Amino acid sequence: MDIDFKKGNGLVPAIVQDDRTQNVLMLGYMNEEAYIKTKESGKVTFYSRSRKELWTKGETSGNYLDLVSIKIDCDGDTLLVKAVPYGPTCHTGDDTCFGDVNPDHKNFINELEAIIADRKKNPTAGSYTGKLFEKGVAKIAQKVGEEATEVVIEAMANNKQLLKEEISDLIYHLLVLMAARDISLEDINLTLKNRHKK
Repeated sequence: MDIDFKKGNGLVPAIVQDDRTQNVLMLGYMNEEAYIKTKESGKVTFYSRSRKELWTKGETSGNYLDLVSIKIDCDGDTLLVKAVPYGPTCHTGDDTCFGDVNPDHKNFINELEAIIADRKKNPTAGSYTGKLFEKGVAKIAQKVGEEATEVVIEAMANNKQLLKEEISDLIYHLLVLMAARDISLEDINLTLKNRHKK
């Protein structure tokens, strides 16, 4: 569906939602140029009605909104922008422009996946993750096996705190193994979803 920029004199409202928490972060306006720049740059960009110019969220504060997707509503005159925020979204310092707290503790695993991917792409001196990648898949797989054994041991010992720590170690090493073999959490989500349908 085409976006109807004419209805609002060249502008359409753009509702920004955190792709991880699903919380609404802010409302801005886009013209066609802002829309194109957002798609091309991957950074959410708006048209300022007061300054009469484009502005990329975070260009002065560093609190960018990384674009995930843009959807058009049924009338073609409103956009739903899903993004990943880096820092507070509101100029007041609040997480959202509606005063809501926007924690993402439940999805830290996605952040961890991104950190591991960055360590793979940009090795850092002294990084344990980087050292695992250097040693190769066989060593990483061995660590997964060791951590899985530790999980079993602590589960049988019925020590909840140690079990949580060992499960965390196992998940971390699984994520490293997945990154080494170019498998994402989204790949696993889709595989699980497809199995559930059967």
